Amino acid sequence: MTTEERIVKKAHELFMRFGIRSVSMDEIASQLGMSKKTIYHYYKDKDALVDGVLNIEMNEKECQCTSTQQGCKNAVHEIFLTMDYLEGMFAGFNPSILYDLEKFHPNSFLKFTEHHNLFLYGIIKNNLEKGIAEGNYRLNINTDIVAKYRIGTMFMIFNTTYFPLGKYSLATLCMEITDNFLHGLVTPQGKELIDEYKKERIK
Repeated sequence: MTTEERIVKKAHELFMRFGIRSVSMDEIASQLGMSKKTIYHYYKDKDALVDGVLNIEMNEKECQCTSTQQGCKNAVHEIFLTMDYLEGMFAGFNPSILYDLEKFHPNSFLKFTEHHNLFLYGIIKNNLEKGIAEGNYRLNINTDIVAKYRIGTMFMIFNTTYFPLGKYSLATLCMEITDNFLHGLVTPQGKELIDEYKKERIK
C-alpha cells in the first residue's frame, strides 16, 4: 500500500467512526505515525483529503451495488441484500458525517449529491423495472417518481429534526423505512417473497 493510500484509508476509517469535523489532520498524522507535512504533500488541505475519502466511499458503494445486482435472485431479494449490507455498514457509521460534509465541505457534498442523484437513481429505477417485469412489483408504478422518492427517504434518516441523535439507530431507521417502502411496491407474489426473506433473516 502506498503512503497516499494509507493516508486516505486511515482518514476514511476515522471520519466514518467520529465524523469529519471532529477529526483533525494532526490526529490522522498521529494515528499513522507520520508528520502532518507528509499528509500535506499528498493532500493540500483537509478539503482535498475529504474529497479523496469521498471517492473511496462512492467507489465502494458502486462495487457493492453492482455485486448485489449480480447476486440477487429477484428485485425483492436485492432490497434485502442491500439492507443486510447497510446494517453492517451503519454499525460503525457516525450519523454526523453528512451534516459535516454539507456544512464544512460543500464542494464534496455537491459531488456526493450529484452521485446519488445519478448512480443511485439508476440502481433504484433498474430494481423497480425488474420487479415489475418479474410480477413482484405493481404494474402501475411510476418508476421515475418512486426512484426519486426512494433516494429522499434513504437520506432522511440523517435528518436530526425528524430523528434526534440517539433516539433510534441508523440501522433501525433504515430497516423500518425500507420495509414500508417495499410493502408499498409489491404484488401478492412479492409479498410472499418479503415474508420468505424475513424468515431467513431471523434464522
